[in-house]
Amino acid sequence: MWSGEVEVSSVHPVGFSGSVTEIASGVAFVPSFANVSAFATEAGLVFVDTGSSIFATKIHAEIRKWSQDLLHTAIYSHGHIDHVFGVATFEREAEERGWPKPVVVAHEGVPRRFDRYVRTAGYNAVINQRQFGLAQLEWPVKYRYPDRTYSDRLDVEIGGVAFELHHANGETDDHTWTWVPERRVLCCGDLFIWASPNAGNPQKVQRYPSEWAAALRRMASLDAEFLLPGHGFPVVGRERVRLALTETAEMLESLVAQTLELMNSGATLDEVIHSVTSPAHLLDRPYLAPVYDEPEFVVRNIWRLYGGWYDGDPSSLKPAPRASLAAEIAGLVGGAAVLARRAKALAGSGASDASDAAGDDGGFTNELRLAGHLAELALLADPDDPAVRLAHSEVFEIMAATATSTMARGIYSSAASHTSSARPQDSSARPQDSSARPQG
Repeated sequence: MWSGEVEVSSVHPVGFSGSVTEIASGVAFVPSFANVSAFATEAGLVFVDTGSSIFATKIHAEIRKWSQDLLHTAIYSHGHIDHVFGVATFEREAEERGWPKPVVVAHEGVPRRFDRYVRTAGYNAVINQRQFGLAQLEWPVKYRYPDRTYSDRLDVEIGGVAFELHHANGETDDHTWTWVPERRVLCCGDLFIWASPNAGNPQKVQRYPSEWAAALRRMASLDAEFLLPGHGFPVVGRERVRLALTETAEMLESLVAQTLELMNSGATLDEVIHSVTSPAHLLDRPYLAPVYDEPEFVVRNIWRLYGGWYDGDPSSLKPAPRASLAAEIAGLVGGAAVLARRAKALAGSGASDASDAAGDDGGFTNELRLAGHLAELALLADPDDPAVRLAHSEVFEIMAATATSTMARGIYSSAASHTSSARPQDSSARPQDSSARPQG
C-alpha cells in the first residue's frame, strides 16, 4: 500500500476488518470498521478506541486470542459511534468474572456529542443510511459515557505505563491523540486514516482543518516508531510515520491557505470550489487518495468555518422553491424531457472522459456535474414522467460509478435508488426539494 503496489481502495480504510496482530511487545492492533489498539500493562489492558457495536463481539474474540487480562481503561479517540461501542462486551465479562469494570476516559466534548446524537437521532440515521447505503441503519440513543474527562491534556500511568492524552480539533471537536513514549507508539484516532483527510464530509458537522494540521505536525515531532490510526493499517518506521503526518498536514494547510486567499479577495464559493486544488506532488500519495472524503468537500467546509452559509450568489439568499425554478426552466426549454435527454447525453460523454482526467476529484468531469444539475431539474419539474425518472436514475448511477469517494458515491447512489424505487403516484414521494427526500 505504501508503495502503491496495492490500491488503498482494495482494502478500504473504512470497512476493512481482520485479525489481531502484535505490532510491538505488549501492543496489539485489531483492524476493524474502527480499529482497536491494545496495550498490556501490569494493571490490565488499556484500549485506544473500542470499535463499533456491529464488530464488538469479533473484537472481543480477537483480543482474547492475544491476552486474557481484564480491560482496565478504554480511551475514546473521539465520540463517533464506530469507535465507542465495544466497552459493553468487556463490562459484561468483568461482571461475570468478578473483575472491576473498565474505566472510560475521553475529552470533555464527548458527552456533549452523545447528548447531541440523542437529540438528532433521526437525522443521523438518514444521513448515515445515505452515506453508507445501509437502508436499515438505526441511530443509537444509548451511549457509554466516559467516567473521566479532560480539557487540553491528561497524563495517566496505568500498570507502570505512561499514556499522554492530547486534545485536538480536527475531524471532530472532541478528538484525542494518545502518545505512549515508552513504546514509541502514537494512536492518532481519525486524524490519519490512509485517505484524504475527512475534513469536508458534506452531511456532517463542522471540521477544523487548520487545527488538524497543527496537531499532525505536533505528532510528527515526537519521532514515533509506530502510528496506529483509527482506520487503515499501522504505519511502521519513523520516517514513514513522519512523512504520513507531515504530508497530510501539508495538504490541509494548502487547502486552507488557497481558500482564505480567494475569500479575502472577494471570491464567491463557486469560484473558490473550482479554483482550489491540492498540491500536485501529494495527489499520488497512496495515503492521501480521495477514497472516503474529497479535497473539494474540505474547501466547502473551510468556507463554512470562516464565511458562513451565504455563497456569494445573491439569488441563493432567498431562493425560490427548487421545484418552481425547475418548472420555469423546463417550460423555457420545451419540457422536462428535454432536460432529461440532455442530462443523459452529458453523463455518457462525461463518464467516458473521466478515466482520462486526474485531480482531487479523481477526474469528475464538468459534463458529469452539468448532467447532475439537469437531471435533478428535470425530475423536480415533472416527477411523474417515467422517462424523466429513468433518466434521473441512470445519470446518478453513472455519477456514483465514476466518483472515487465514499461520500459522493453514497449520495449519488441514494439519489438513483430513490428515483427508481419511489412510486410516482405517491405524492408523498414526489421530490419538492432534493434535501427532503426519504433516503437509503
